[in-house]
Amino acid sequence: MMKSKADEEDYWNSSKFKAFTFDDEDDEFTRLKESKQAVNSIRSLVEEEDDEDDVEKVSWSGEPIGSISWSVRETASREQSFPKINTEPSLPKSNSGYSLSSLFKGKAKAGGFQSFSESLSDSSVRHYAPELRKPKSEYKDYISDWSPEETVQRMQQGKVFSLEKFRSLQDKLLLLDQAVRVHDGNVITAVLIYLKKSLSKEVLFRELESRQTALRHFIHYLTETKEQRLLMELFRALGRTEDMALLQYKEHLSITDENKRRDFLKSCISLPFSPEDAVHVQDHFTLLERQIIIEATDGQAESGGKVEIFQKFPRRASILNMPLITTLYYCCFYHYSETEGTYSSPANIRQTFRIAEKQFFVTALAARAKLKAWLDVDSLFSSKVLQQYVGLVDDAELKISLAQKHKCHDIVINTYRDLKDRQLLLGYRGKVGRGSAEERKIDELLSNSQIRWKN
Repeated sequence: MMKSKADEEDYWNSSKFKAFTFDDEDDEFTRLKESKQAVNSIRSLVEEEDDEDDVEKVSWSGEPIGSISWSVRETASREQSFPKINTEPSLPKSNSGYSLSSLFKGKAKAGGFQSFSESLSDSSVRHYAPELRKPKSEYKDYISDWSPEETVQRMQQGKVFSLEKFRSLQDKLLLLDQAVRVHDGNVITAVLIYLKKSLSKEVLFRELESRQTALRHFIHYLTETKEQRLLMELFRALGRTEDMALLQYKEHLSITDENKRRDFLKSCISLPFSPEDAVHVQDHFTLLERQIIIEATDGQAESGGKVEIFQKFPRRASILNMPLITTLYYCCFYHYSETEGTYSSPANIRQTFRIAEKQFFVTALAARAKLKAWLDVDSLFSSKVLQQYVGLVDDAELKISLAQKHKCHDIVINTYRDLKDRQLLLGYRGKVGRGSAEERKIDELLSNSQIRWKN
């Protein structure tokens, strides 16, 4: 059915569809140009900023790219199910999505766009526009321009820190001095480890020499980590020969074979120890050497089955590497009656290692009481008590007679010394045991030029 010209005009005017015209196409092209200009304006704004990483990128939907909301919308388009996430800030939506102008809250003027400068001046833009730069105080934790004081403070607080920034020797020493100043051992050790890695040994040793607190921490650190070679080099550089000797001496602890340990201790005797330490090392070597001999002899006697005390009281442990008092107790238990000339004699051990009289008495008493050797216990008490009472006698002849009868040798020797009777003292020398403490005491008195003998 053919329509009249008037009816066709009414149809086009009343329909929601518009007829195609070249003018319409021109309008669409105009809008596209305007959109492109707006995008270019955004790009120029972003490029004006100093830090491009601080600009938050947004999609054409108005949501930050990479955000949860954007990810949900992207994956939803692929028909994957995700829980509904409420994102902030929320932007008003329309059926056709967000326009470029709505991103900046621009309102059309007579069918056109709001100017770009006007859109930025709108107070509501701040709600949607990203923060382009953070305050310096917020991202200072992620950079390494801290001073030595700030770095040490962060180390104490357990925060992230970096020591690589301190490259010059002066900066490193300032950092070390600040660590020492706060009296924090962990911080001092951490800084020393960094200096150990970044400085030569010669420079580090030289600077530590004038910083005794840091030096002590460094020595303790090397000791704990068992860096013996570096520690030895440190002592050598500082001229601490005694510390070098002690460090080398301590290596005997890692030697398990007793014969090799004995030989090692013998080589340590010539090291530059202090006088007191030299005596200790000598005694250590002598004691181990004697223990090796006693252990071998007693082991054979016990396995042979001919010595009654070893059969009645079998040995429970080896005597090797035992302390001095333990060795004395062992000898008082198994070798109490031996003469002073043997290595296992308690009297020989007492004299060789200069054991105090009270210490010897207590140790011998405990060993003999363990064996229930009551006669020896009585003898110990009797000689101890008698020596005190005999020493109180005023008459010299009676004192000497009682002392000889009860074998109080010290009283006899001291009495002859007080009488300045060289001949009596020389004659009494043959009545004491050879190599005994009493014999050595007499020899020392006879060779003393300060005593004026009467004969």
